[in-house]
Amino acid sequence: MLLEALGSALLGLVLAGLAVHRLSHRLPARSLVLATGVAGALFGAFVTHSALDTGGVLLILLGAAIVCAASLSLLLRPAGRLRRRSATA
Repeated sequence: MLLEALGSALLGLVLAGLAVHRLSHRLPARSLVLATGVAGALFGAFVTHSALDTGGVLLILLGAAIVCAASLSLLLRPAGRLRRRSATA
């Protein structure tokens, strides 16, 4: 179980690093993104491990990656300015 936790934390760090590299203009501070990636991956590994018991390391890492990506997607800001129209237009 320790290897699952370390693997999922490393996976979360890698996914968050890729997100910072590719989408830095749409994300908040780098430290927040990295922490969210690791926390999301650890939470995803915990939930997957709890649901599947000993379902296999690859399935647990897949669950960690899915929850990590979902957590990181919540940090994204819109790409451009939002156009707001008046109610009469």
